[in-house]
Amino acid sequence: MAVAVVAEGLSKQYRLGAGIQGRLTDTVSSALASAVPGKRRRQAKNHTIWALKEVSFSVDEGEVVGIIGKNGAGKTTLLKILSRITEPTSGYFELRGRVGSLLEVGSGFHPDLTGAENVYLYGSFLGMRRREMKSKFDEIVRFAEVEEFMDTPVKRYSSGMYMRLAFAVAAHLEPEILIVDEVLAVGDIAFQKKCLGKMEEVAGGGRTVLFVSHNMGAITSLCGRAYLLKKGSIAREGDARDVAQFYAEDLAAIRAVPLADREDRDGDGSARVVSLTITNADRPGAITCGSRLELVIGYESATAPLRFPRFVLTVADSSNVGIFRLDSQAVDGLPEVLPAKGTVRCVTEPIALTPGRCAVHTSLLRGATLTDFVLRSAEFDVQADDYFPSGRIPRRSTALTLRRHEWASDADSG
Repeated sequence: MAVAVVAEGLSKQYRLGAGIQGRLTDTVSSALASAVPGKRRRQAKNHTIWALKEVSFSVDEGEVVGIIGKNGAGKTTLLKILSRITEPTSGYFELRGRVGSLLEVGSGFHPDLTGAENVYLYGSFLGMRRREMKSKFDEIVRFAEVEEFMDTPVKRYSSGMYMRLAFAVAAHLEPEILIVDEVLAVGDIAFQKKCLGKMEEVAGGGRTVLFVSHNMGAITSLCGRAYLLKKGSIAREGDARDVAQFYAEDLAAIRAVPLADREDRDGDGSARVVSLTITNADRPGAITCGSRLELVIGYESATAPLRFPRFVLTVADSSNVGIFRLDSQAVDGLPEVLPAKGTVRCVTEPIALTPGRCAVHTSLLRGATLTDFVLRSAEFDVQADDYFPSGRIPRRSTALTLRRHEWASDADSG
């Protein structure tokens, strides 16, 4: 079988604290810095990091390969190099075929153009011909579910609408090689499932796919092989299920680190989640099927106060597959201004989770800006109880929640 992607010794070095030279803003910044006492001494501490170090691999035509790892492991850097967005410091790669990239979904949109205009603009940005765009326009709009807003400038879209339309355009590409970075995180849970279905269609169509995701369920269902990146290097490669299991065991060591000290996080860092506790809201003791959950989040903001806060908690299973999401913005649950340091509390309705371990991913936003995201910031166990009169609870499989229901047979009425 022919090779579609080959990389040899790819490395990428970044200089921390260094701006892009040659811009007017950098010239002004340098002039201001020289006037601030001690600034030059702090600049001397600038240092370099290797986001990627000697990464080599190959992918055959028609193969779907997953790339996994903690935040900061180098996954996105690798895909940006392969997408020719950034140049490697050393090493080389070769892509044999037309390439489509789904990185930073929506980066090709112009805020002052309408949704319809941006479909054509973004399609052109991703390498689609106008005739191809015209033939797929209606399908893209239906997939995004934003028909009535297509003549509205996208700067008036919600963040969810914006991302849904951008993914819909990118997902309808037909390249030989598709490079995908965590696009299944867009939209609500229902739309994520829709995205996953589209990705399964792509993967089953014989195209070569490089797929980055924190969703281990998606990785193991879509991918035959996987690579685990750790600190910029390949730590493991092989069957996707084996690599995912190894990664899960590696994550177990992280769970012992207090949330405030975790370094595997995304966001601009201007505000952080420093603690998260999950308890049974109805009574002391174990969380059981049908319990209401009480989640108490401690946060700290570098600037006082914390304006336009938004907390998003995603409860997931052991494979990081989302079960449900709690969003403070969706229910207008918080004031527009919070103290720079404090706690917020969320109490759910009764949720009939099947027995097993669950994790909570936390996101903190200031307006539309992500300030902090921590994967598996806390975990909790759900225990069986007498949710059903029989006392028998199904084992966790594809069904993660239970619903009360009744069964009857013809014999019951005889």
